[in-house]
Amino acid sequence: MSTGPTLTRPDGTAPRVLVVDDERNLTELLSMALRYEGWDVKTAMTGMTAVREAREFSPDVVILDWMLPDVDGLGVLRRMREHDPRIPVLFLTARDAVEDRVAGLTAGGDDYVTKPFSLEEVVARVRALMRRSTITAQDETDSRLIVGDLSLDEDSHEVKRGDAEIGLTATEFELLRYLMRNPKRVLSKSQILDRVWNYDFGGQANVVELYISYLRKKIDAGRAPMIHTVRGVGYVLKPAE
Repeated sequence: MSTGPTLTRPDGTAPRVLVVDDERNLTELLSMALRYEGWDVKTAMTGMTAVREAREFSPDVVILDWMLPDVDGLGVLRRMREHDPRIPVLFLTARDAVEDRVAGLTAGGDDYVTKPFSLEEVVARVRALMRRSTITAQDETDSRLIVGDLSLDEDSHEVKRGDAEIGLTATEFELLRYLMRNPKRVLSKSQILDRVWNYDFGGQANVVELYISYLRKKIDAGRAPMIHTVRGVGYVLKPAE
């Protein structure tokens, strides 16, 4: 079921995935599929166990059930992000309403799948999240991107506007990287969805608007704006005037 080139951590070891769900059969199936990819997998069946495992295991991606017996997924996410603000999280949820999807993303989740789902879909989305974090494909090379007074280091994931360091989530980082690789080029919402999320997001272009707003608050707040909306077309990043 392998879906792409071998991914590794910066130290050459296998990527780590933490699976959090109170359905034992489901965690076993997911673990089997993820280990088939060559990844190191641990599981947790409660929210507090997940928080502890996240601190001890230092996973590269967390697959997190929305509904847990002790603490809900949003509460677990908040506790995990207190320890590691950049840890990518893929929500598992039985809820299929747009409001619930946006709620999870607004709370800091990077992606979600609704139950029932295919194992292939989960593996593909975990792989996409890994590529947005510190995990690299063996044949990839990284570089430093600079647009105006904004810089992004693809190796260290450091982002600066002038001398000020800016903390980004994994998805925010990937979105900014895509914008910076295409300076002064207007990118449509569909282009951004295809490149940053790596799959059809069910036509939910409002997710792009949501993450653009996140970036603006971090990149442009109190400064001359760099991210601009071209009405009816998309978005463009260019040096501040």
